[in-house]
Amino acid sequence: MLHTGNVRYLVGLLVLHATSLKAEWNTKDFLKREHSLTKPYQGSGFGVPNWDFQGSTMVTSNYIRLTPDQKSKQGALWNKIPCRVRNWEIQINFKVSGTTRDLFGDGFAFWYTKERMEIGPVFGSKDFFSGLAIIGDTYSNHNTPNHQHPYLSAMVNNGSVSYDHDKDGKHTMLGGCQVQFRNMNHETWIAIRYENDKLTISHDMNNKRAWAPCFSTEGVKLPTGYYFGMSATTGDLSDAHDVISVKTYELDTAAGVPKEERPDIQPESEFIAAAPKEKKEESDRPSMSGIKTFLICLLVVLGIIVVGVIGIMIYQNQQENNRKRFY
Repeated sequence: MLHTGNVRYLVGLLVLHATSLKAEWNTKDFLKREHSLTKPYQGSGFGVPNWDFQGSTMVTSNYIRLTPDQKSKQGALWNKIPCRVRNWEIQINFKVSGTTRDLFGDGFAFWYTKERMEIGPVFGSKDFFSGLAIIGDTYSNHNTPNHQHPYLSAMVNNGSVSYDHDKDGKHTMLGGCQVQFRNMNHETWIAIRYENDKLTISHDMNNKRAWAPCFSTEGVKLPTGYYFGMSATTGDLSDAHDVISVKTYELDTAAGVPKEERPDIQPESEFIAAAPKEKKEESDRPSMSGIKTFLICLLVVLGIIVVGVIGIMIYQNQQENNRKRFY
């Protein structure tokens, strides 16, 4: 028979164990190795199984560097295998570092998109993409009083919307948070969780192995069969952007929730339809005002010409009448 003291001790251990599990990252789901990256990696020139890389990307044994700390570089890393599961979570161990303290850029992005391996202007990948982008923007192009940079944000696109660099994607942003992830001496992580049309972004910037919330939003519809990728870019300012590891999990779907693939739907969120209209209105206003200004100026010039011609004719007529009177 167990003594009362022993029972209390065992109960205490169980409570402590349960608490520690709750505080740690969730690892009970199914690791998808074909969508994951773990070191050590093979050296440059030997490739990475299930992944392609392009641009300035360099593979070392301990990390994959998308861009060096040099100006005007672009690099990307793309999974070769499309994701066929409805609910998933990706945990990315990354590092952004540079030699400057105040001026640095431009940033990196995680992608779940229909297109892959297309270098472009949106943090190293193409604009007008179809799918999901999680952007780690380190340089502020738009003086936004609401937050500072670095800034973590999300955008869903169906191929019809352009990312607005000048305003740091403000009009198409699903949500975001200010996160200080640059030049850390410990590991930095972000987690992208997509479950039952709900997108949740979390991070661990304090090396505590516990997720801190960034933001969460519902009503995000993403097709199956898209590709995971990561890209980064530098411009006049620079940073080194490194991927240390990627862990992809298939989430355990609750009973009654559909598990079948849905490759034929279009990416959808509340900002996809609204953003182009707002942007079009903004772009239409200066063009319409320019046309009106041009027409008004044209009418004024034509009026001046007509008045001038009439004045000259009247003047010549008066001169002719004066000569006749003189003779």
